[in-house]
Amino acid sequence: MLEDAAKCTPAIMHSGKEYIALMELHGQVGGDELRRALDFFTGNIYQVPPVRSAVARRPRVRTVYWIRVLELEGRMVLLDIACSGGTYIRKLCHDIGEYLGVGAHMEELRRVRAGPYTEDGSAPLIDVLDAWTRYREEGDEAGLREVVQPVETALQLLPKVYVMDSAVDALCHGADLMVAGISRLETGIARGDVVAVMTLKGEVVGLGLAVMTSEEMLESTEGMAVDVRRVIMQRSTYPPMWKGGLRHKVK
Repeated sequence: MLEDAAKCTPAIMHSGKEYIALMELHGQVGGDELRRALDFFTGNIYQVPPVRSAVARRPRVRTVYWIRVLELEGRMVLLDIACSGGTYIRKLCHDIGEYLGVGAHMEELRRVRAGPYTEDGSAPLIDVLDAWTRYREEGDEAGLREVVQPVETALQLLPKVYVMDSAVDALCHGADLMVAGISRLETGIARGDVVAVMTLKGEVVGLGLAVMTSEEMLESTEGMAVDVRRVIMQRSTYPPMWKGGLRHKVK
């Protein structure tokens, strides 16, 4: 994430992840028994972070969307795991081993997806360096445009609220989004959801917490709809056309 786009980092950190993990069982286990264990750990699970972790060691609820066996050779199991952000895969492997009664540990781990970003869409660092060198020495930005993506790509999975042009600059100056400033929105938004506030052109203005549901935003004629927490767009990108209709606060 570069410059103001770094404000979107929490949206990626808390989004779903997908991993390829190599788990080594400490004893022989039958295929059916292994599949039952993986099914047991699919869905909402409780996890206590491992001893060597950066967070407090207390039980947390995490969601495992799927655990698929890609390869099984002896006691080595190659797994494809999709889960919510904050899931510890090495702890998951350990817990699977405990459930099976033979023990297990994670031998290797590779993350292949984080939110909307996949391994296939990543760029080798040498390509980034080459693109930067061409831009610095020749002024050719074509290579950078291939490897540096717009910040909006990071927000593909967030629900979105689109605002009128007249509300954009007020939001950039620290205002919260009122119902009067909304042009259209996506359905399924619940109170407390992180939402992306967008212009009608699809540019991100900022991130915030929904104060109303989608239905309430559509039915209300006044009130605050989104508590804007992170402003990403630069001020004066859109002309100031507001006259105090939006509540102002310092971000």
